Amino acid sequence: MQETLIDTLAPLGIALASALLGLLAVELLHRALLRFGRGSAFLTELASRAHRPVQFVVVLCAVYFSVRDVAEEAKWRNAFLHVDQLIIIGAVAWLTAALLTLAEETALARFRTDVPDNRTARRLHTQIVMVRRVTVAVVAVLAGGVMLMTFPQARIIGTSLLASAGFAGIVAGLAAQSVLRNVFAGLQLAFSDAVRLGDVVIVEKEWGRIQEITLSYVVVHVWDDRRLILPTSYFTEKPFENWTRTEAALLGSVMFDVDWWLPVPEMREELRRALESTDLWDGRVSVLQVVEATGSALQLRALVSAEDAPKLWDLRCFVREHMVAWLRDAHPAALPRLRTEMTAGVPLQATLTGQTHTTDSDARVFSHSIDGRARAEAFTGPE
Repeated sequence: MQETLIDTLAPLGIALASALLGLLAVELLHRALLRFGRGSAFLTELASRAHRPVQFVVVLCAVYFSVRDVAEEAKWRNAFLHVDQLIIIGAVAWLTAALLTLAEETALARFRTDVPDNRTARRLHTQIVMVRRVTVAVVAVLAGGVMLMTFPQARIIGTSLLASAGFAGIVAGLAAQSVLRNVFAGLQLAFSDAVRLGDVVIVEKEWGRIQEITLSYVVVHVWDDRRLILPTSYFTEKPFENWTRTEAALLGSVMFDVDWWLPVPEMREELRRALESTDLWDGRVSVLQVVEATGSALQLRALVSAEDAPKLWDLRCFVREHMVAWLRDAHPAALPRLRTEMTAGVPLQATLTGQTHTTDSDARVFSHSIDGRARAEAFTGPE
């Protein structure tokens, strides 16, 4: 009994000592990276992100190899090594995901999106984020698969399944499902450059900005701070407007209905002065045209430009407000009005036909004439 207890405790003691030595080595390496990487943001972030996963991997590996080599006669050896092996696989997957996240953030830091011309940066941000999510998902799936393959029964089933011709049919059937369709659509969005993070889009009659793109859905930040959640397949199967597909600069129009008395050249000059007085205008387009001249008013269209969609909206509101005030103060006679022509004492129809007399019998449908009384009987029946 004493020998059995010693045989059990000795390997555990050696495993514990190996774990402590592994922790000490990881801690020394961590402090060395922090000390020598003070001038490098990458090394500092690497030491921070990889610290915990590396601790787990090193300690678990030290315990695994020490128990495997020392406790050869212990009854609990195989079960202990199997559990330790499963945890090592999970820790390695954790470390891989942490390194992928660090690589993503390092790559994203090189491309700023807070600059006016950020189309290329937003495209790269979208692609890098999608690639990282796909690779992390692949790592998780592979880790789960490797864990299952450590069980003999699962290894036999997995080998048979991979070797069978029915595996291709299973994959094809799964690919037809909506989940995988959205995953493939997300990858297509990332590399087709149809939509990127930060793009201004019109979807479902809503104006918003692409806030997040995942493998299964896209988040659109609507202008009134709502969030519109759409499946990624929506952007590959349905039409939508992308206002920043090639560049962020846009054109916008403001419509005015004015009277015919308005001097259009003066309003055109006032539009130019108004645009030059605000920093919302990017200086590209300032056009005022008469686009309709029928009825009792002229319809004018002011075409203006801004460097992005939010500024364009504010610029259109500014132009509308400024020009309305100018029309009211400088040319009140040019405000929209309704014209009517009155002829005293003579009905308009009589004036047009030359007749100046009408009777009540001509003003009623169901009385005062033979055919009128006949119509009345048809509608109400005989009296």
